[in-house]
Amino acid sequence: MLAFLAALAAAAVSVPPPPALSQVIAARDAALFDVMFAQCDPEALAALVTEDMEFYHDKGGAMDRKAFVDDYASSCAAKRAPDAWRSRRELVPETLKVHPIPGFGAVEEGAHRFYERKGEGPERLAGTARFSILWKLGADGQWRMARTFSIDHAAAP
Repeated sequence: MLAFLAALAAAAVSVPPPPALSQVIAARDAALFDVMFAQCDPEALAALVTEDMEFYHDKGGAMDRKAFVDDYASSCAAKRAPDAWRSRRELVPETLKVHPIPGFGAVEEGAHRFYERKGEGPERLAGTARFSILWKLGADGQWRMARTFSIDHAAAP
């Protein structure tokens, strides 16, 4: 246990205080979901996650970094068809909470809505979910998604 704590202290980073931290994490959240839903850029997604990233989804199961990025790349290719289904994610702003993890990063939690449309057709609310993301602040000053729980998915009424 002491070796673990010593290694953690050696790798510790300086996490900003809560008001600034919330702004930083909200910006990282926006960047992550912009890449995932608007950009279709697997290299950009890979740069936003840690090498040991883990993703847990209450409908799709667990994925490591490789499976997560590969699955994303595959879905991006499918979205390029003119009549493909396209999705958009919207954070429910009042649900966003950010909790500092001293020497490591932060936990973000909240709720989001998902919208979809076929091709250029009208958009409709498809569903909602809750999430928790563990963000790791690297020695390089970059925030990366390390662990994610995507839960409580519900179809829109």
